[in-house]
Amino acid sequence: MQNLAEWLLLIHLLPAKPDYLRVKIWRRLQGLGAVAIKNSVYVLPAGERSREDLQWLQKEIEALGGEASICEARFVDGVSDAQIRELFNAARDADYAQLIEQLREPSTGAPADESTIDEPRQRLRKARKRFEQIVALDYFGASGRGACAALLAEREAALRPQPIAARAASAHGYRSRTWVTRPDVGIDRIASAWLIQRHIDAEARFVFAAEQDPPVDGQLRFDTTQGEFTHVADRCTFEVLLDRFGLDDPALAMIGRIVHDLDFKDGKFGEDEAPGVARLIDGLRRMQPDDVARISAAGAVFDALLASFQPPLS
Repeated sequence: MQNLAEWLLLIHLLPAKPDYLRVKIWRRLQGLGAVAIKNSVYVLPAGERSREDLQWLQKEIEALGGEASICEARFVDGVSDAQIRELFNAARDADYAQLIEQLREPSTGAPADESTIDEPRQRLRKARKRFEQIVALDYFGASGRGACAALLAEREAALRPQPIAARAASAHGYRSRTWVTRPDVGIDRIASAWLIQRHIDAEARFVFAAEQDPPVDGQLRFDTTQGEFTHVADRCTFEVLLDRFGLDDPALAMIGRIVHDLDFKDGKFGEDEAPGVARLIDGLRRMQPDDVARISAAGAVFDALLASFQPPLS
């Protein structure tokens, strides 16, 4: 049986001038997580993603007047697979160590009060994104990942808002209920309906009524001024539902920050994904005048968004 190649090599030659070309290509290789085994010879684990990344880089090098070849390789002498894996792990451990040093800076600790958290939260958002970038390039599970993940989670927990009320609500008491909200649903009501159906009441039925309509016994109102689940202080309905039902998944919390910014329009969290989510929801509102259909169509959007915020696969 033929042994499959375990590595892909990029062998390249750049023009002597201008000098910035070498720095540019080096940064591109760093961004791919490649490691050097010789001058101008870089290696990545074999795979479709690595092949595609190197092919694009090959075209870029050639467009700059250089030369590049991509080779499938198995090392049989001179350097072992274990040694190459150690090169990858050493590179990622250096990245994790740098991020840990940043996280240990005093300004990333717990704030004195809610009004002082914006800068630390911004720093932690950047740290989380940097961590995810490193993990995406951590092909062999570098030893520094665990310590970095634990410290990041500790810092994020320190900045998590305190509960607005005792978490007495249990999803067991909210099965197969009728949930009522205002018609022409927007971002907070759409996202809250998705949260209810996916994480609180899988058999939820949604109806829509004007604010002035009297409540009906047995029905639960959300995102209405007199609703059982609605805005509290500066938290949108989605955030309140997360808190009341003890849904502390960091990925759901990230969606909560996006929904908050789009609903309140206060820029409190400034998540990069918010404008894109706003566009998608605006498109759904134009395509789906029916509220039930709108909520149903949005389910796939929020399912995908939630999956994108889950920890990267090992």
